Amino acid sequence: MAAKVTIPIAVLMRRKQVVQGRWSMPSWDVLSVLPAEHLASRGATRALIREGDDEEQYLWSGFALELYRDGAESFWFNLTGDNPSLYVLCHESPDGDLEPFLVTADHDQATAGLEGEDRVFSTAIPQEIYVTIERFIVEHYVPGAPKKRKRKNWMGDQDR
Repeated sequence: MAAKVTIPIAVLMRRKQVVQGRWSMPSWDVLSVLPAEHLASRGATRALIREGDDEEQYLWSGFALELYRDGAESFWFNLTGDNPSLYVLCHESPDGDLEPFLVTADHDQATAGLEGEDRVFSTAIPQEIYVTIERFIVEHYVPGAPKKRKRKNWMGDQDR
């Protein structure tokens, strides 16, 4: 497997209108990330796929999950954690719409998005993508030897 792997994916998002008192505001969540070899296109495209009284579902295609050798340790921690996830980072427009711009399996990259002004959603990893990430980790990640830290001498050079 190459030092960098690109997996075409699509993001399925839901927008609900939440009413509290006299106020109404949109609420977004990610329903799923899907393998999308057949949906590969130039740039992100948004398609309304379901519209109901209280919600709309959009399919964003044209994304790629990129696995790179430098991120193998972060991918490994993600897969061996309690809740392996893909992270969808979105920009928010002034009118409350969200637009995804990045999908990653790197927890550090998702955390960086949270520290900025991006909205970050997590979703379960589809089995086909999980297997690809796992194969990538097995090929590229070698855990370092555990290091024992040296104890500090709190007494200094004083006599006992």
